[in-house]
Amino acid sequence: MKIFCISSSKDTKTGMRLAGIEGIVLNSKEEVINKLNEITKEKKEIGIVLITQNLVKLCEEEILKIKAKFKLPLIVTIPNDDENSNVSGLISKYINDSIGIKI
Repeated sequence: MKIFCISSSKDTKTGMRLAGIEGIVLNSKEEVINKLNEITKEKKEIGIVLITQNLVKLCEEEILKIKAKFKLPLIVTIPNDDENSNVSGLISKYINDSIGIKI
């Protein structure tokens, strides 16, 4: 199974890509919901979706519905790539703590 990242930041997408995780940069609620719906309709190729906190806040209700309806993909919230935060180690820690994968 694959891991996929949905982010609002090019930097997060680039960092994930360097770790071998494909991703996309989205900025609107509609784009995020459409992408999640697209992922859930695939043949379970993507098992884990990493999504930044700010995008989760945009469409929290819809994400909860997807989590309740589908066993896969596992949707994991990761921190935003803010200039004010030390994100470099946080994202790796969140992924490792949540799903046991060290990147």
